[in-house]
Amino acid sequence: MGEPALKKEATYADLESAPEHLVAEILGGELFTHPRPAPKHAIALGSLTDELIGPFQKSRGGPGDWIFAPEPELHLGSDVIVPDLAGWRRERLPNLPKTAWIETPPDWVCELLSPATERRDRTIKRKIYARAGVSHYWPLDPRVRQLEVFELRDGKWLQIDTYNDDTKVAAPPFDAITFDLAQLWPFDTFEGT
Repeated sequence: MGEPALKKEATYADLESAPEHLVAEILGGELFTHPRPAPKHAIALGSLTDELIGPFQKSRGGPGDWIFAPEPELHLGSDVIVPDLAGWRRERLPNLPKTAWIETPPDWVCELLSPATERRDRTIKRKIYARAGVSHYWPLDPRVRQLEVFELRDGKWLQIDTYNDDTKVAAPPFDAITFDLAQLWPFDTFEGT
């Protein structure tokens, strides 16, 4: 019997040829695609971004010194990864690169969990973030209205806290402020849930 065929590693050209309506990533040498976030997820992402940008990027009621980017294309070694939201301390990203991607690993990432992405977000992407030295990882699940907070310690993820439904969030690295988790899903209060 012959040897099994070796799997061809995905290239940036493979990523570029993915349909425009899909998010494409190269994780562990394999091309993955998934649809853009559903409206409930997009609204939660926009609300979280709003909670963080004022105090942490614009210094309005907070310490400032952060930069945030929704769905940035990150080149972390051979992986091309697109978190839902990423943040860098200003001293680590003092200038934007001239490329369409960023090679400096973020200090914090948030992944919005969905049926299409949850398994990858909790496994391969989380390992890539740890390997790249991302300090903080927040999986956010609008389906169950839950935020988990992880911190990288000695190369391993340590779960710091879990916030559910309508609790107040004061979580590292953004524990200089508190925000109401329920604000991330404004339509849920009108649905009678």
